Amino acid sequence: MSTNEQLINHFYTCFKNRDFKGMQECYADNAIFNDAIFKNLNADEVKAMWEMLIVKGKDMSLAYQIISAVDNKVSAHWDAHYTFSATGKKVVNRIDATFEIADGKIVKHTDDFSFFTWSRQALGLPGILLGWTSFLNKKISTQARRNLESFMQHKH
Repeated sequence: MSTNEQLINHFYTCFKNRDFKGMQECYADNAIFNDAIFKNLNADEVKAMWEMLIVKGKDMSLAYQIISAVDNKVSAHWDAHYTFSATGKKVVNRIDATFEIADGKIVKHTDDFSFFTWSRQALGLPGILLGWTSFLNKKISTQARRNLESFMQHKH
């Protein structure tokens, strides 16, 4: 197993163990994170995002596998099972992750998943009716950003 694979294995092992500090240590100071909801998070924001999700996600479990590791890029697939706190609905989110690594730290992390599939599970009828629209995606992203900013302000 390459050093980069070991880093990503450590990241997901920490995630499974709800060890957000261990996850945070995997990121470089200049890291960038993107997914269907959180856009262009810097290193401080992505570290806080994982802490927030672990602290607030009481019943989250996950399974992962590393798909490939070539040069400084690692790809993985992970499935998250949790209850979406805003609605109390159960979600199974299937995510393809790509990582770029420099000097033993994650510098770019992108999680790719279907917002429509997620919104149908997390939101129920509104997700079924509007989950395919950019309107709902923007609304959820804006609220998620507000929640993250609030979490970060109340931590300090």
